[in-house]
Amino acid sequence: MQGANTNTSQGSPVIAPYNVDMLFRSPRADSSSATADARAEAARILANGVASGDVPSADRTYLAELVSARTGISMEEAQKRVDNAIAQAKAAGTKARQAADSARKAAAQASIYTALSMLVGAFIACVAAALGGQRRDQHA
Repeated sequence: MQGANTNTSQGSPVIAPYNVDMLFRSPRADSSSATADARAEAARILANGVASGDVPSADRTYLAELVSARTGISMEEAQKRVDNAIAQAKAAGTKARQAADSARKAAAQASIYTALSMLVGAFIACVAAALGGQRRDQHA
């Protein structure tokens, strides 16, 4: 099973909706299924493609057939739309990964600066305590 999600939570396997869609996919896309179902399935196909790095050619063909059946446009035009949607989804995924990487680096720097400032504060507190103790002992 391609792209199977076999993570377990509390001992039960988690099945990806994309894999369930593959089980019930007909050989040829038709316009009789509900529009919301078709859109949700297309979204899951695109999300799986972004997560795995690319959309398999069988999924590309299925999406093009689905778009062609829904919109009444030619297969070539539908394939162009699918390729454009995949490119946009990949670009959005890349942008999201870059933003996450940038946030991770900023958080790492902030934690280093926080640790250093706490270390400097602890050193200053120790020095101040030692000086205060010496002053107390001199006046006693």
